[in-house]
Amino acid sequence: MKSIVTGGSGFIGSHIVDKLIELGHEVIVIDNESAIVHDHFYYNEKAVYHKIDIADYTGIRPLFEGVDYVFHLAAESRIQPTIDNPLLCFNTNIYGTGVVLQCAREAKCKKVIFSSTSSAYGLANQPPLEETMREDCLNPYSVAKVAGEKMCKMYNDLFGLKTIVFRYFNVYGPREPLKGPYAPVVGLFLRQKRNGEALTIVGDGLQSRDFTHVDDVVEANIRAMNYEGVFHGGIFNVGSGRNHSVIKLARMISDVVRFIPERRGEARQTLAKMNKMYIEFNWRPNKSIEDYIQEQLNTK
Repeated sequence: MKSIVTGGSGFIGSHIVDKLIELGHEVIVIDNESAIVHDHFYYNEKAVYHKIDIADYTGIRPLFEGVDYVFHLAAESRIQPTIDNPLLCFNTNIYGTGVVLQCAREAKCKKVIFSSTSSAYGLANQPPLEETMREDCLNPYSVAKVAGEKMCKMYNDLFGLKTIVFRYFNVYGPREPLKGPYAPVVGLFLRQKRNGEALTIVGDGLQSRDFTHVDDVVEANIRAMNYEGVFHGGIFNVGSGRNHSVIKLARMISDVVRFIPERRGEARQTLAKMNKMYIEFNWRPNKSIEDYIQEQLNTK
């Protein structure tokens, strides 16, 4: 088997690359390595890497020849930076996704698995959040990701390119971004703890999040690759089915905290309802945020 992973030098993508290599795949990585939240990028010596932008059709099109599966993770993936620069977000996350889908269609790839976001649900929906709820996009990032979801469905229904869309809920784990104020909160708190700093809690800290381990996300992607059911073109939540307030998360790590101003464009609560994942993929999360934090605090 031959697979492409866009964004394969980053957090989630690099874990998918490692798993595909373990399964015996030939793996091509497309990543322009522009993500500013990474201190460094991740490489597997058995994969082939191309430092190129997914919006460059001419540059990436030849790489899709003979490819079976496409795992599309490349994106401008932090909410606050996309508020500062919506056009970059739209170019990468909308146009770039269209380029990836068109390349996969022309090369007759078997399937595209698209990494989307729980921020599509916004503030309008009462948790637990399920795939049938209406979108409520609060920022350029969620707007662009939902546009990508709709393109995936269209390519599935109109062109016969099988697609699966995953809405991830606050992914954490090894290799998570640690750099800057907009790094994901689990990695940010652990970095601040290691540096002897106060943990910075946005707003009142009572906002809650469904935290999902990267290993569970990888397993969901592999099951999507092998999926032969009727819901191609559909959307699936990938979460833990539990949530914690940010202040509770902080207290698991440190008693030294400080509060910073609330941010625009972010949801108050996220909590995944995952009946569809259970039924269609026989997938359940295996990792807990409590165990992960304890492991990290015990690591010298």
